[in-house]
Amino acid sequence: MTLLFALMKKELLALVRDVHGLAALLLMPVLFIVIMSLALKDVYNPPTKTLSYAVENKDEGALSTILLDQWRKDHGEALPLSADWQKDLLAGKLKYVIQIEDQTSETLAQVQIAPNSDNKATIHLLVEPSMDKAMLASLQAQLTGLVSGIQVQTLRTIIAAQFQNSSPSPKADKETKPPDLVDVKRSSATQMTPTSVQQNVPAWLVFGMFFVMSAMSGLWLIERENGVTARLHSFGVPNSTLLLSKIIPYLGVNALQAVLMLTVGVWLMPLLGADALQLKGINWPALLLVIAAISAAAVGLALLVACLVRTQAQAGALVPILNVLMAAIGGIMVPKFVMPTFMQRLAELSPMNWGLEGLLTVILRHGDMAAVTPYATRLVGFAALMFVLALLLLRRKN
Repeated sequence: MTLLFALMKKELLALVRDVHGLAALLLMPVLFIVIMSLALKDVYNPPTKTLSYAVENKDEGALSTILLDQWRKDHGEALPLSADWQKDLLAGKLKYVIQIEDQTSETLAQVQIAPNSDNKATIHLLVEPSMDKAMLASLQAQLTGLVSGIQVQTLRTIIAAQFQNSSPSPKADKETKPPDLVDVKRSSATQMTPTSVQQNVPAWLVFGMFFVMSAMSGLWLIERENGVTARLHSFGVPNSTLLLSKIIPYLGVNALQAVLMLTVGVWLMPLLGADALQLKGINWPALLLVIAAISAAAVGLALLVACLVRTQAQAGALVPILNVLMAAIGGIMVPKFVMPTFMQRLAELSPMNWGLEGLLTVILRHGDMAAVTPYATRLVGFAALMFVLALLLLRRKN
């Protein structure tokens, strides 16, 4: 046990003295979180409420006025409609224009149960040429939702009037009110909406943990070139003890990485104008289990890579390629939900994806220990396999 502590102390001293390597381990994932979260903020949450727009209303009815009033509550006041607003729209000075044709209120009031193929659109959404599809789809969905809401309210009024005209009971107002037919809720305990921060913090946390391959392989090669490893073997130090002395310090480094990156998501990102990482109400034992399993898998793979490479050039080539490939396949760089089906299946082969899915299960879906156990089991099994392979490879070399 004394020998193990001495070897761990040696490893920690080597880490602390390698200031540049330690800074890369801690700051590189933080920079990725900040840059990617800010860069992809509008992709996850299109800023439709801040877009400049104008209205061309040819209708004088009450329902079109109600529609525009509700739109202004969510999107602010419309800009004055100039005579050459089409040029402003093409130039991007206006992001979109809502056109309401004459007699739109009458059309909205004529609620039909059966669809009528002769109906023509009387409300038009004209957008500037460079608007991306996500933002356009969001605007269209919001406008369609308002129109549908007005039509449902009109139908309620008609039904209520019919019930009132046919001998209503004393409790007619409560008993005859049509219920809401659709109630949309996100499946989450706190009704959270996923944001770029909630995707990128877990993603780059996983990537940062696996990045210990670079530091471990570099220090391992230095010790081998300096003859430290050979002297330890000459003193009869078991290979298992040698590997274990490297595992524990790097598990501590990964724990420090996790604390730092979660802190950045919760406290720093809101100061930079992004959404905060929401950790309220999550299952903390489940989160700690996933983080520990990711750390074990990352350190296990780092051990195997350190035992495989023979030169600094090999480590400099293999480690970045392996990290980037696992990140690209595993949903770190590109979210898994936007991948085609065959890529989503391929992503499930990456250990980084197991860790990311485990973190998202806790943070977004508020999963408990049972929910994250499958991911943790895969990661721990992967870590054990990597440790055994590294031990066999080390024995073979010696």
